[in-house]
Amino acid sequence: MYPFKQKEKTAYKTQVARNANMAKFQAAYIFPEIARKRDAHLQKYPDAQEISLGHGDTTEPIPEVITSAMKKRSQALSTLEGYSGYGPAQGEKPLRAAIASTFYDNLGIEEDDIFVSDCAKCDISRLQIARRRDAHLQKYPDAQVISLGHGDTTEPIPEVITSAMEKRSQALSTLEGYSGYGPAQGEKPLRAAIASTFYDNLGIEEDDIFVSDGAKCDISRLQLVFGSSVTMAVQSPSYPAYVQSSVVMGQTAQYQKDVEKFGNIEYMTCTPENGSAATREQLTQLVQFAKDNGSIIVYDSAYAMYMSDDNPRSIFEIPGAKEVAIETSSFSKYAGFTGVRLGWTVVPKQLLFSDGFPVAKDFNRIVCTCFSGASNIAQAGGLACLSPEGIKAMHDVISFYKENAGILAYTFESLGFKVYGGKNAPYVWIHFPGRSSWDVFNEILEKIHVVTIPGIGFGPGGEGFIRVSAFGHRRNVLEASERFKQLYK
Repeated sequence: MYPFKQKEKTAYKTQVARNANMAKFQAAYIFPEIARKRDAHLQKYPDAQEISLGHGDTTEPIPEVITSAMKKRSQALSTLEGYSGYGPAQGEKPLRAAIASTFYDNLGIEEDDIFVSDCAKCDISRLQIARRRDAHLQKYPDAQVISLGHGDTTEPIPEVITSAMEKRSQALSTLEGYSGYGPAQGEKPLRAAIASTFYDNLGIEEDDIFVSDGAKCDISRLQLVFGSSVTMAVQSPSYPAYVQSSVVMGQTAQYQKDVEKFGNIEYMTCTPENGSAATREQLTQLVQFAKDNGSIIVYDSAYAMYMSDDNPRSIFEIPGAKEVAIETSSFSKYAGFTGVRLGWTVVPKQLLFSDGFPVAKDFNRIVCTCFSGASNIAQAGGLACLSPEGIKAMHDVISFYKENAGILAYTFESLGFKVYGGKNAPYVWIHFPGRSSWDVFNEILEKIHVVTIPGIGFGPGGEGFIRVSAFGHRRNVLEASERFKQLYK
């Protein structure tokens, strides 16, 4: 159970109404309620030899033939040959095929009827890019295509981190090391390490932190908390999942094709076009705006470790932010966990709905209802990330990607383009005034076989731009830079 304690009284309440559906829940979710009664029983009878036959959690070790495969995959992630990042959101093809043949043989169920992941999402822009890339390869089957589009990491996970995952995998085959369901909010040591590493002296405690399977999944869970009666405002350009999750929740009106916007979504100009570089002054103004209007900020700090200047790494560096803000983040771009899946969200105790009900209590309920906790193997890796050796290793990986970003930014600047980003995030935005971003995308793919991202895929504010990613092997980044020079010299 999430140990919610109102330690800091505050008179401030946002003007965001609580989702009325949350009040329909029973006062207590059955498993946390059982845990409370169990704890009370043990306090009353401390010497009791208690036997638990309640919660449907397994107790026997995972067979070694299975943990050996998990250990092998963990170890492979530390090598260039074995590393993999984002996989298909629906699950890897061999596993889907195996599930179909094992459980649904002769039942007419095929592998593409099966979804392994519970957070599958396909945005239109990404599907269009994939289709155009496939069509290009059919047209030019011998082309050496370089992808600088999708924001997926390419470098291996540092061995200090994969070693911890290997160890946890191996332990699961033993009685002493086996563990089943953990706290839905995350294992206590990892929550404490996140609090002390990223929020030291900011008033954020470990029980404000919810460990998850990634920031994207938490964005959707937050949408469940807020419900369909709220109005969302997003920066433009911005991460497509912000708008798409709002569409799914019924917070938007119809898509307006002429302006490429959804109705009932407030699109705010993103300045500069690299949206991870908000200054202290800008964030102070944002917090004050939220207070003046009774709004709640959802702040995505997934690239905070890429910051090169004195801008805030967390929204909670701004006075008063705990009363108006939620922060979500991820290990994906710090440690190469795009395929491992591990992130966190911070919901301060001071954040209240308009009726004074704590937002954290409702988010906790959503987490306990929709999620059984992040993989214990991934959490072991996350804890290793936050060791002194792990932090150094993450900084080394980040430095590599930032060098890639510098190479790409310099290439386009030397060609006379206006360039944004690359300093505080692993992406470079290049302005092509007066041109359709899809036209530029097609031109680059057709003429030099490089995949980028058309800016319009991130919202109407991205039109006239392309985005290139610094996530790539150095040889590919250098080769792509030479091709750009040949195209735009």
